[in-house]
Amino acid sequence: MARKEPQGGAALDAATGTSAASAARPRWLRWLQATALLAGLAAVVGSPWWGPRALSHLDFFHVRRVEMEGVRYARTSELLALLDVDTLQSVWQPLPPLALRLEGHPLVLSAIVERRLPGTLHIRLTEREPVALVEQKGQPLMPADARGRMLPIDPVRTPLDVPIATAPDSALLHLLGGLRASAPSIYRRVARAAAVGTTEFRLQLDSVTVRTPRNVTVARVRDILPVEADLARNRLRVVELDLRFRDQVIARQP
Repeated sequence: MARKEPQGGAALDAATGTSAASAARPRWLRWLQATALLAGLAAVVGSPWWGPRALSHLDFFHVRRVEMEGVRYARTSELLALLDVDTLQSVWQPLPPLALRLEGHPLVLSAIVERRLPGTLHIRLTEREPVALVEQKGQPLMPADARGRMLPIDPVRTPLDVPIATAPDSALLHLLGGLRASAPSIYRRVARAAAVGTTEFRLQLDSVTVRTPRNVTVARVRDILPVEADLARNRLRVVELDLRFRDQVIARQP
């Protein structure tokens, strides 16, 4: 006599049969399908034109986060206003124009904008570095970089450990920038820097005045280091080191 199977058993057999069929699929076929899927996605992402254009219409790739690295002096609110990106825009939009917008800020030297999928723009900024606070008649001290460019940094809001320059002299600021980059141990000692006439610079290092010609190099300023070391060994105190004479460092005592 034929035995009648319950409907639930039939459904279970059908599900088991499907799972078994999937397990029985050759491994090479599953690997081929996965490879094809990845290749298709890579083709869309890697296409220089139609790939990003197609992806930019997907809500999944809308900008949800902006990360900024290297911000010290600039106000983030000002940078975001220049960037002008909102959540209706895609991370697949062209990035060089975004970098150019940020480089329009007076404190931004360079900007690199990168995508971090699915919805983040990561920005790496290099800011202009102040090398001195410049004195100008009738005006407050103003930060300036090594190129003589005045920087909109509020020294009250952002304290700056930089020397005072008695004039916005581009050659003097260039020297301070060179010391900052290549002779930081000397730069940290500079309290005041001045252009004297048209031929001379004077740097106040602690209690010692260093006199140099206007065309002095950073390497030439470093010549004071062995002289200072020798004077210290001999317990001699000086008030002035003069670099204006070729290949000589003249030490003047009190």
